[in-house]
This record gives sequence, C-alpha cells and structure tokens, in this order.
Amino acid sequence: MDSKIILKAKPLKGEITVAADKSISHRAVIFSALARGESIIKNLLAAEDIQSTCRCMKNLGVDIQERNSTLVIKGGGLQGLKEPNRVLDCGNSGTTMRLLTGVLSAQPFFSVLTGDHSLNQRPMRRVIEPLQLMGAELQGRQGGNYPPLAIKGGKLKGINYSSPVASAQVKTAILLAALNANGVTEIWEPEKSRDHSENMLAAMGASIQVDGLGIQIQSGQELSALEFLVPGDISAAAFFLVAATIVPGSELKICDIGVNPTRTGIIEVLQQMGANIKLENQRTIGGEKMADIIVTASQLKGVKIEGEIIPRLIDELPVLAVAMAVAEGESEVREAGELRIKETDRIAAICGELGKMGVAIAELEDGFRIKGKEQQLQGVRVDSHGDHRIAMSLAVAGLIAEGETIIGNAEAVNISFPSFWNTLEKISR
Repeated sequence: MDSKIILKAKPLKGEITVAADKSISHRAVIFSALARGESIIKNLLAAEDIQSTCRCMKNLGVDIQERNSTLVIKGGGLQGLKEPNRVLDCGNSGTTMRLLTGVLSAQPFFSVLTGDHSLNQRPMRRVIEPLQLMGAELQGRQGGNYPPLAIKGGKLKGINYSSPVASAQVKTAILLAALNANGVTEIWEPEKSRDHSENMLAAMGASIQVDGLGIQIQSGQELSALEFLVPGDISAAAFFLVAATIVPGSELKICDIGVNPTRTGIIEVLQQMGANIKLENQRTIGGEKMADIIVTASQLKGVKIEGEIIPRLIDELPVLAVAMAVAEGESEVREAGELRIKETDRIAAICGELGKMGVAIAELEDGFRIKGKEQQLQGVRVDSHGDHRIAMSLAVAGLIAEGETIIGNAEAVNISFPSFWNTLEKISR
C-alpha cells in the first residue's frame, strides 16, 4: 500500500477496540525475558516495533513462543541472556534500542544494536550518558550519539541521577541497568513521565520505591514471572477520540483502553477544549488502570499547552493539531521540542502537511501555533513521511476535508496499528 484515499466522513458510530499498548508490550517482553520462570502475555501488540523487540530477545537466547495469540516467554533471570552471534536489529523502534541499551550494558558480553535508516539518525546520548556514569562501555557514531551502538557489557554501579528530560525511555534504560548494578540507583525527573516500568517492576517483585518525581531501585532482586493482559493503547485511541469529536453527529465507544494517569493528557486537553468524553467501566489489571471511553461530537475552543502535561501526551500532539485546526480561536503548543527527534521531525511534518490542507498553522522551534476555523480543510495529496502517527493524524484530518485526501506512504501505520485502516472504515461507512 503506497497511498490511501480518505473521503469526508458521515457521522462515526459504533464500538471499537484499538491496537494494544505499545509501551507496555515492549516492557512486558523485555521484563519477562529477565524474570525467572514462564511469563504469559495476552493481547500483545502485533506490530513491527514489537516484532523487533521479540526478534532481539530471541537472538539473546530467550525462549519465546506464540500460543493462540498469547506469548509465552521462558526467562532465565537477570543474568540469563546469552551473547548474540549477530548484530541486533531494532528496525524502526527507538524504544527497543534505548531499553536494550540499558539491559545489555550490565550483561557480561559484547553486543551491537542497529536499526533502519530512520532509527540510525535518532540521537541516543540522553540514554548513553547516564549509563556511562554507571560504568558502561558504549560506543556509537558521532561520539556515541548515533547508532549503531557497540556495547561491552560488564559490572555497573548504582548512581544518583537527575535527568534533564522527562523521558520514560531514559528512565527505563537506567532502571534495567540498575537491576544488575551494584548498590542503589536513584533517578529524578523534571516532570513525571509514563510509569509503566515502575508499575511492572513492582508487580514482578523488584525492590523499587517511587516518591513524587524520584525513583529508587535496589539491585540484585530477581524478577518473578507474571501473567500480563496488555490494555488498548491510549495513543492509538487518540486518533478516534479526535475523529469522533470533530466529525459532526458522531458517537463512539472505545473499549478496554489503558488510562494510566501518566498517559491521559490527551483526554484532559480535549476536555479542556470542550470535548464530550466520559470514562466507564474503570478497573485495574496488573497495576494498570483500564476503562471504556465514550466520545461524542463537540464544538471545540482553542487551548495553549506546555510544561508538565507535555510528557503525558507527546505522542498525541500531531492528532491534537487536527483538533486545534477546527477549534474556535487560537491554539499553541510549546516545550515539545522532543517531537523533532521522533520517527521524523513531527513538528515540521504536521505543520507542512496540514498547511497543504489549508490549516493556518505556524511552526515554532518547540511546537506550533494554529488559528482554528480560519478556512475549510481541503482534501489534497499529503505524505506521512514514513511516520505512523503522522499518517493516522492526516487520515483524521481527511475525515473533515472537502474532496479527496490522498495519504502517501500510508503503510507506515503498520509500525504501531496495523488494523487502523480497517477500524476507520468500519465506523465511517
């Protein structure tokens, strides 16, 4: 599939599920591989990024089998991995590379991590620096900032680290290294980033304490195998939350979504803009909060977002730009410079492509500014830049544009949500 045609939609109606949570899926596979015993993972995300993680773990000697859409992982404990006899290919997955950098830094062998062209252009220094402080021997291109990364694993020591960025990937890489380091490791964040790793490690028996923006973990505590149920991904649900909000007459129920408070910034901001969103059937499974989300079409107003909420909706900002395009008044996103180092420069990509559709959007160094309702969106030829979130955001924009919206490189959705186009078609018939 090179391109996809989106037409202006009738009201979106029905009940859907979305792709399983990508962040939790990655962590469930990696943590289970480091646990002792047999872990069972239900509803694992079936997407390319997760396949990259599974492939790397298999190449590290982990026994991973699929039984009836359930993954069974036989972990050999914190020191149970084996030296790989090949370069570990992380594909397009930054999470795979950053988390495995933490794991492999503390293993007693040599390994190399690489990725596709896009991933090998993404900076790794923010992960490399704290691991080097722990004693890790890491090398990469341009002073260790870019992959491929060569890792000579060995004995690490615990550190007290104040992270300059609120990044769940950085935090998790340090925690994974700390499991095998000598002594206690403390991590401090400037704002709270998503806490799936802390929840999962606690559930698996790690000696971990969380106090506000600080986390303390003691090494040497073996992880216990668990049974996981991976909830639906709020980042995947976000496209349908926005779509049902902006397509007149819509009413949608999105079932079994993870609503971890460190991830629900998208719901808070849409509600602040005037969206009619309700959570039902709230429950907690495996330390993660889940709910069904009911959303109906609403009139939106502009909003300015920055500061502590940004880490809680960083992946949802491209589709939030679409909501801002139809809101009354001006909207602005600041302090979101991290968008520039994702699968593509998401600030440049979303500003450029929505601009082609007639949105009055201005690119800022660390975000964007949008004058909503300036004119009707027009269907034109746009491009995903090979980025799954840009592809899905443009599809949502196409639902309210006049004429045909043709999205180039539409197959990028396979990175995180392979059934996206089918799900969209089901509710917009």
